Amino acid sequence: MTRHIHNSNEGWQIGGKHLTSRLFIGSALYPSPAIMQEAIKASGAEVVTVSLRRQGVNKEAGEGFWKIIKELGVEVLPNTAGCHSAKEAITVAQMAREVFGTNWIKLEIIGNQYNLQPDPYETVEAAKVLAKEGFEVFPYTTDDLVVAEKLVDAGCTILMPWGSPIGSGKGLMNPYNLKAIREAFPDIPLIVDAGIGKPSHAVMAMELGFDAVLLNSAVALAQDPAGMAKAFSLAVEAGQIGYEAGAMSEREFASPSTPTVGTPFWHQHQ
Repeated sequence: MTRHIHNSNEGWQIGGKHLTSRLFIGSALYPSPAIMQEAIKASGAEVVTVSLRRQGVNKEAGEGFWKIIKELGVEVLPNTAGCHSAKEAITVAQMAREVFGTNWIKLEIIGNQYNLQPDPYETVEAAKVLAKEGFEVFPYTTDDLVVAEKLVDAGCTILMPWGSPIGSGKGLMNPYNLKAIREAFPDIPLIVDAGIGKPSHAVMAMELGFDAVLLNSAVALAQDPAGMAKAFSLAVEAGQIGYEAGAMSEREFASPSTPTVGTPFWHQHQ
């Protein structure tokens, strides 16, 4: 099946909202709030992920952070970072909905501390409950097709498979798996979340037909966060336009761009 694509200039729909940018960006790890704000502006991203636990919105520092996010005028995607069970994630999601005033939630339940791999069992269980409670669940998952199917069965209308482990910067470890998920769910918004380290990784994700890319460390830890944010903005746009334009098929052997039959006009005798 081929995914129905829309021209980049028209924007796209996800979670009941219309967006123009296909870059989602995180709000952690920046050297300072000012640098974070500058980078988010440079990225052109319209969605920023925030952690309820990390920000501590009831504290003075948290209030300052929340003020900056509001000034940016972006959509907030709260996440359940730091949770290790469905019960824990459900509680944090419910709190986030009250604090941030949105039914969007990035469902993140870590099952392994070594590679921060999400727990598929707890994630599916939490997704079932949150979907029934009216949340628009953005589930962070591995690139496992069976888990993706279970999440959709649980009520998820969006999927966010990783490119590689969180913060690794290794890019797309298994393009084949990601492509299989894209082909299995042609009409579901798909976002590559985690592991993106370079703009070229973002281009690859978009060229596979993914709808967006979510990243944090690659920008926040760059020598020039704002510059890197701009680079990712352009990379995502280039990848999307390239996907829509339709790349040529790979060939087993070389094929000359100038045919040997006939003579180019510039070689003709005067």
